[in-house]
Amino acid sequence: MTTNRASGSEEEYFARQEAEHRRERAFESQRQTAQVDQAEHDRLKALHFMRCPKCGMALETLTLEGVEIDRCRSCNGSWLDDGELEQLSRREPGLLQKIVGAFRGGGEK
Repeated sequence: MTTNRASGSEEEYFARQEAEHRRERAFESQRQTAQVDQAEHDRLKALHFMRCPKCGMALETLTLEGVEIDRCRSCNGSWLDDGELEQLSRREPGLLQKIVGAFRGGGEK
């Protein structure tokens, strides 16, 4: 009488092989997705670089207190990059509180 069942060690071997193949396929899939995501990010960045987030028109750079501010001539929006508001607030004490007050409706008189 012959059985066609694989031994326990054979089953473990094939299970490990299958798990390794699954890990490799998952890794390759993640790598390809990351490449596509980065390419899309780069494309969008180039498309929107120095464009107004409000109206899409070109931005110009102005310097205020040594900080470059992006300004839209079309809608008159002003845009600060990361950390620029903090730089301005260090140069003029109370500036940040004035800005917060303006957004809360207090404004400056």
